[in-house]
Amino acid sequence: MKKVLFLFAAALFFIACSESKKTVTVTVTNPIDLNRSNEMVEVSMKEVSEKLDLADTAQIIVLNADGQQVAYQITYDEKVIFPVDVKAKGASTYTIQEGAPETFATLAYGRHYPERVDDVAWENDLVAFRAYGPALQANGERAFGYDVWTKYNTTEPVVEERYALELNAETKAKIAELQKTDPEKAKELYQSVSYHVDHGNGLDCYKVGPTLGGGANALMVDGEIVYPWAYKTQEVLDNGPLRFTVKMVYNPFAVKEDANVIETRVISLDAGSYMNKAVISFANLSQTTPVVTGLVLHEPEAQAVVSAEAKEGYITYVDPTDNPNVDNGKIFVGASFPSPLTDAKVVLFSEKEKSELRGGADGHVLAISDYNPGSDYIYYFGSAWDRAAIKTVDAWNEYVADFTKEIRNPLVVAVK
Repeated sequence: MKKVLFLFAAALFFIACSESKKTVTVTVTNPIDLNRSNEMVEVSMKEVSEKLDLADTAQIIVLNADGQQVAYQITYDEKVIFPVDVKAKGASTYTIQEGAPETFATLAYGRHYPERVDDVAWENDLVAFRAYGPALQANGERAFGYDVWTKYNTTEPVVEERYALELNAETKAKIAELQKTDPEKAKELYQSVSYHVDHGNGLDCYKVGPTLGGGANALMVDGEIVYPWAYKTQEVLDNGPLRFTVKMVYNPFAVKEDANVIETRVISLDAGSYMNKAVISFANLSQTTPVVTGLVLHEPEAQAVVSAEAKEGYITYVDPTDNPNVDNGKIFVGASFPSPLTDAKVVLFSEKEKSELRGGADGHVLAISDYNPGSDYIYYFGSAWDRAAIKTVDAWNEYVADFTKEIRNPLVVAVK
């Protein structure tokens, strides 16, 4: 009888195992001697679906080695992305299977703001940025680069609320009326809603103007930067919870004999990172052309705190903010490059260019590469603020240097 019961139990166990959920095992290996924390990896959703034999409406979950669910996102290009932690020269294992995912906070978000002259603004849990659009170009304002918005004291999205306060029609009308009778009260009301004032989670205190701002790129022809203006069209491709991606196409421009060069930028920002990824292409360009990525300098070279490391593949600068006389701290900006650079250096404007064309800015720290027609120019740009987690230039330079090592030595992802 005991033998029969044993055989029956064994049969039930076999049936249970055969009916258990299929799983995909993802092994992530770190090839370098740096701990990698909260770094996003990508797995093909098509491969996951095929291995799990998923129905069209099925959901998945991602589990770490302890069996806890990990936040994930399926991107516009059909990748499953999720954050991983991998020790130096180590490996970590994650599991993907069918199941009902938990609700995770949205950490990356952005959108087009037609109500604010076509800004595209985006953020994650650490930083925020914006790019300028056609309505701003139509009114004649020259702002070519990326803007940086500081952020602290929260991991939640803040940009939407900042715009809502700044652009509220009733408040703007009240400010206009008060300016006629009580300018001081008008100023107080404006400061209570302006995103140029810190209300406890950061502010916009960075100056872009007619420069490359906080990490924009441009072609260089005969030693001169061909400045892009505002984008022509935009399309948000990913919008959280872990990655924001926008595609921006720019107006045609001439490069020597090429009269119809069209630039396309795909910018993405992942949760947990201070750095955006930029994938740049130039259609209708017939010859190899220098391309630069720049950080605008707002101080004379002797005072500027700059790192321009061509061999190591990064540039950084400590920006004094748009009004150094107001205590808004320091903004750290930087750019990082997975491919070798031709050069990295400070290039100052002439006094005439500085005063007449560049809004008083002193120059750029530039990273210089060659763009080959038909290829993608890929780099990363980002920022931090000394009121938040990264408080010193040494800490920022270490972060950017380590980040560059990581993108030059990507995590190895194996799927079984």
